[in-house]
Amino acid sequence: MFDSLQQKLESTFKKLRGRVSLTDKDVDEAMKEIRVALLEADVNFQVTKKFCEAVRSKAVGKAVMKSLSPGEMVIKIVFEELVAAMGAKEELNLNHAPPVVIMLAGLQGSGKTTSCGKLAKYLRDDLRRRPLMVSVDVYRPAAIEQLRTLGAQLNVEVFPSSPDQSPVEIAKNAREYAKKCGFDTLLLDTAGRLQIDAALMNELVEIVEQVEPQEILLVADAMTGQEAVNVAKGFDECLEIDGLILTKLDGDARGGAALSMRAVTNKPIKFIGIGEKLDALEVFHPDRLASRILGMGDVLTFIEKASKQINFEDSKKLQKKFKKNEFSLEDFYAQLQAIKKMGSIGSLMKMMPGMGGVVRGLDENVAEREMKHVEAIILSMTIEERQDYTLIDGNRRKRIARGSGTTVEQINKLMKQFGDMKKIMKKVSKMSPSSLAGFSSLLKGGGMKPPPSAA
Repeated sequence: MFDSLQQKLESTFKKLRGRVSLTDKDVDEAMKEIRVALLEADVNFQVTKKFCEAVRSKAVGKAVMKSLSPGEMVIKIVFEELVAAMGAKEELNLNHAPPVVIMLAGLQGSGKTTSCGKLAKYLRDDLRRRPLMVSVDVYRPAAIEQLRTLGAQLNVEVFPSSPDQSPVEIAKNAREYAKKCGFDTLLLDTAGRLQIDAALMNELVEIVEQVEPQEILLVADAMTGQEAVNVAKGFDECLEIDGLILTKLDGDARGGAALSMRAVTNKPIKFIGIGEKLDALEVFHPDRLASRILGMGDVLTFIEKASKQINFEDSKKLQKKFKKNEFSLEDFYAQLQAIKKMGSIGSLMKMMPGMGGVVRGLDENVAEREMKHVEAIILSMTIEERQDYTLIDGNRRKRIARGSGTTVEQINKLMKQFGDMKKIMKKVSKMSPSSLAGFSSLLKGGGMKPPPSAA
């Protein structure tokens, strides 16, 4: 996501960083590079032009803050303009008498049905609501079955649809059922087409007139670039959409649609899809995305992901184990499982400030494979060995290697790394808050400093 844009911007800022002062010529050259980077990232031409003009007008003659160098000042301005271009974060409009009806529209293949399942999970787990899903796509039987399968995976009820009924009839019946059975949110998964046509729009308009959804969300495929922006404009003209879910953003190295969508359509991106898993849906935070684009990471999203997987009581128990040096391979394995639920190693590292360049040089498949080897090694141990790894002598290592399909050398490496980690964690757990602050700054020492407004 945004890899090509991030690399080009990093290269531009590298030339500016460390300068005592910036001339008009320096700013002009930097803006040329930024303009090319944005256009190559498939950002709309008018959006790019307006963006560069705004940055230049603020960068030239701007009084430099005492805490920043001139180069860092330009980065700060670029950050602020990126946030402004993507608009403010906007929540779902759920302040209505139940059931609140949310209609998902979009072209075929944009990810509507999967997004419907992801949104149901978000509503239930994050907002503590009780959603009901229904497919009104009577033209593609697989759509009805797909939503039913997603409902079973999520343990979210799906209202039964039939190709014999009209989409409007199904939607109305589902709303009545939701009202009668105490569901506070109804998610309508509508039919898509390969392109915008009169039949598709007429059907959607009829559903809107009869069911009166409180939220109409367009599901758009980020990988189609500027076409996603054009599709959004077309749907908005007919339906007056309330916002967008931008899918497959993790597969789009350019990301131009995310930067263009708000400026061109004046409609907010409310969610972004960043993977195929049902928890791979993020609330859209323009400031966090701007931070990722500029290589500053996204610590807040990382913390949110971690807090969903790490139980507070469990973390207190772990802290006590660290202090007493009782942290075992059993505990380590449990932490690995929690990390896996948060996403891929690459995606997590990109959220850490200054780690974007490291991830680009990393073969993520190798990292994932190494993690599987570690899991296999630990699972091949006895309970006693997991609790006390010092019991594992030469013969035991040979047995574990055979059982895990690894080598004795790999087991030796894991034992050494685990031992080193225990020593570090014991020291960290004894540090005072002020010492921990210093330790944290030491870890972050190599990263790009975020602008003051990003805090």
